[in-house]
Amino acid sequence: MSNGARPPIEGAARLELVDGVALLHPQDAVFEAMLSGFAKQQRGGRRLTAKTVAGRDGQLRRFAKFTNEYPWQWTASHMDEWMVSLISEKGLAHSTLRSYQLTVRLFCDFLVSSAYEWAAECEKRFGTHPVQICHEWNTVQHLTDYEGQGERRPFTREELQKFFDYCDDRIDVAARSRRKGALAAYRDATLFKVLYGWGLRRNEGCKLDLVDFHRNAAAPELGRYGMLQVRWGKATKGSPPKRRNVATVMPWAAEAVEDYVINIRPRFGAPDHPALWLTERGGRLQPREVNDRFTTYRHAIGLPPELTPHSLRHSHVTHQIEDGVDPRFVQDQVGHRYASTTAIYTAVSGDFMNTMMRKALDRAFERDADLGGTG
Repeated sequence: MSNGARPPIEGAARLELVDGVALLHPQDAVFEAMLSGFAKQQRGGRRLTAKTVAGRDGQLRRFAKFTNEYPWQWTASHMDEWMVSLISEKGLAHSTLRSYQLTVRLFCDFLVSSAYEWAAECEKRFGTHPVQICHEWNTVQHLTDYEGQGERRPFTREELQKFFDYCDDRIDVAARSRRKGALAAYRDATLFKVLYGWGLRRNEGCKLDLVDFHRNAAAPELGRYGMLQVRWGKATKGSPPKRRNVATVMPWAAEAVEDYVINIRPRFGAPDHPALWLTERGGRLQPREVNDRFTTYRHAIGLPPELTPHSLRHSHVTHQIEDGVDPRFVQDQVGHRYASTTAIYTAVSGDFMNTMMRKALDRAFERDADLGGTG
């Protein structure tokens, strides 16, 4: 531009509002333009999904309806009152409250940024401007890695053995009856063992590919199943999935996967598909299908409803620590990400991690020898 002015960026007021045009309902029009600009900033600059953007739009509209004010009139007191309402009337979870607060915080950051010119636009039209209304003293802090429902828990060892035994029994029953479901039953039994054996989230397990297993020089006896690369770890909003490498510490689980890959997976008839877990139609197994199978098995053997597929991950952590594995090693294995859980192993060296993995493996081999194998 000849006058040296910086061109407006996507989501800026000058792009959302036509300068010099009188608006029939200016407050409503400006609010809608703000939401539109924020959505463009989220999609373009931060590369968020359409689902996330739409969810935040809905949260902001609900907050505006609650306050009965426009964003340039919002105050910290409005946030306080909304939180009291959400807690006392709706009983929302800690993590949900924090998500709502984050949305409002990001929206306010967007509005007060000089780059987007919304503050100047509001001053010109309404004689006031938006401010940041979310602060440390009036918002929920994220202090723990797990904020799920309190009733969720890991399996006991007895429950876990009962569950795995039933998984294996379903394979035998289907095979003897020569039903089509024998392959699926074998696949799902192996998948559940993998979720437990490597401490995976359900989605992480479903997205595994054959190439994600590889050798570990510190454990050559495990062959190509000595290490698992998790490429679709849980992401924070606006960030890509987090990757991590998980060392194999339960040899029986590695044997179960190897058996499945060699003897079962080829029979699904999709040799060129990258997925580890295939459906009978040759597609990738989906999380909802894992939930359905798990719920059916849990109900059949009378396990309590608070046990979910995620309980297998919890069980991995709990049982490893019960067996004397250093908590720092376990937390790194399962990819805990917040400072409150990762700070305790910021000084851990690679040699230490290899030592702890070796100890965990040796302990597992000794236990398998004593019990005659597991799984």
